[in-house]
Amino acid sequence: MARLSKKKVETSNRTGANLGFEAQLWQTANTLRGTMDAAEYKHVVLGLIFLKFISDAFEEQRARLIAEQDQGADPEDPDEYRAVNVFWVPAEARWKNIRDNAKQPSIGEIVDKAMEAVERDNPSLKGVLPKDYARPNLDKQRLGRLIDLISAIGLGESENRSKDVLGRVYEYFLGQFASAEGKKGGEFYTPRCIVQLLVEMLEPYKGRVYDPCCGSGGMFVQSVKFLEAHSTGNGNGGRAKSAISIYGQESNFTTWRLARMNLAIRGIEGKIECGDSFHNDLHPDLKADFILANPPFNLKDWGGELLREDKRWKYGIPPANNANFAWVQHMIYHLAPTGVAGFVLANGSMSSNTSGEGEIRKNIIEADLVDCMVALPGQLFYSTQIPACLWFLARDKKNNRFRDRRGEVLFIDARKMGRMVDRVHRELTDEDIKKIAGTYHAWRGEKDAGEYHDIPGFCKSATLEEIRQQGYVLTPGRYVGAEVLEDEDEEFDQKMARLVAQLREQQAEAAKLDAAIARNLEELGYG
Repeated sequence: MARLSKKKVETSNRTGANLGFEAQLWQTANTLRGTMDAAEYKHVVLGLIFLKFISDAFEEQRARLIAEQDQGADPEDPDEYRAVNVFWVPAEARWKNIRDNAKQPSIGEIVDKAMEAVERDNPSLKGVLPKDYARPNLDKQRLGRLIDLISAIGLGESENRSKDVLGRVYEYFLGQFASAEGKKGGEFYTPRCIVQLLVEMLEPYKGRVYDPCCGSGGMFVQSVKFLEAHSTGNGNGGRAKSAISIYGQESNFTTWRLARMNLAIRGIEGKIECGDSFHNDLHPDLKADFILANPPFNLKDWGGELLREDKRWKYGIPPANNANFAWVQHMIYHLAPTGVAGFVLANGSMSSNTSGEGEIRKNIIEADLVDCMVALPGQLFYSTQIPACLWFLARDKKNNRFRDRRGEVLFIDARKMGRMVDRVHRELTDEDIKKIAGTYHAWRGEKDAGEYHDIPGFCKSATLEEIRQQGYVLTPGRYVGAEVLEDEDEEFDQKMARLVAQLREQQAEAAKLDAAIARNLEELGYG
């Protein structure tokens, strides 16, 4: 197969839902799936992409070391690779060996041994890579053709790495697998536009970033991308890679593996643990500067009855049949004294009064922790049609970074935003994200963010007293009011006369249609 052209790679530098290069690759790869379930197939594909990437990066560094041997470089020293954030790839795991044996009946065993060798020589990947390519139900001819397909793109070459080609392919495939798997897939993948909005609003320049239900690690990837995009200004001193420390936890083992791979292909280091954040909190002493999360909505079987006396429930004991406010309080517990959190929850969290949820929400509001609420448009998620919102919490609203916002909450109604990217999915555009984040930044009083103004139908800065009057309901629609329509030049009497005339015309047309239908029915013998 011919290598995809440089032009095609360069002109597809988007990571939303409609792409060129990534979409073409996905379509071809998906045809090789056969009858295999998407949940299984994703590990087959993503594992091979990962192996191709680290092998390409290794070969590039190896060629450089060979060229510098007269200066003392040693191409056989694994530390020469690790020093520049490149994984050491042993001979049996290098992509050339995989590609050359793609048509062999034993290709599954060859790939498995390659994965085992990579894990053996790179302890940080231990237990992360898929190693079941030899299983009988994986068609070896299809596997060979998939290897040929992946061989056609230079995923690890420096030019492509600088454009994050592998990252874009990996991220796009994660999204497509989530869509193919439906509800189950949404557990490991949060749509990119939601992650981007959270990151753009919270601006994690430096400090500890935490996600207690990290899925495939999208929050961390976007946080690092944000840092890199702003690495020359905004006060972070250009320390894009070292300015943040990453902490995460994921209860699903296979999803945890995806997260580790997702970070590894981008050279992102982080302490990502596998375990249940409620019952086995593996970061018990962490106080994070930024928390970004998309917890599973309305989780019923979370074992809440076993945690009735937990120290995290400072604002009330969450109901045993719904984990929404357990997640909220878990995140509050892990916030640093000046920390901020942004997370996704079902809309019911803004107004529910069942099982003590209203009292918990009231206590959180009265503690002045709620900074901003955003109502989202529908159809953004692969996993659910449940309407969702964004919560933003701040431990200290009077800190020195922004203006004193004590006693105030910003409400943003973004339900009319976004565009449909296919028949069932919507995404927020870059312009939407900029408008929402910019409004929040202006309201917080950030430098160069402009002056904040309430906009009827879109945003409103409300006081705690106004929220009390609304019964502690946090639904933005209650506060932003109706959109102001542009004034019309037409006088009222003229407008009414025109509308009445239009109504009469429509009634006359309706009468004609009724008569025509009656005639047709009569001709058919049903008159």
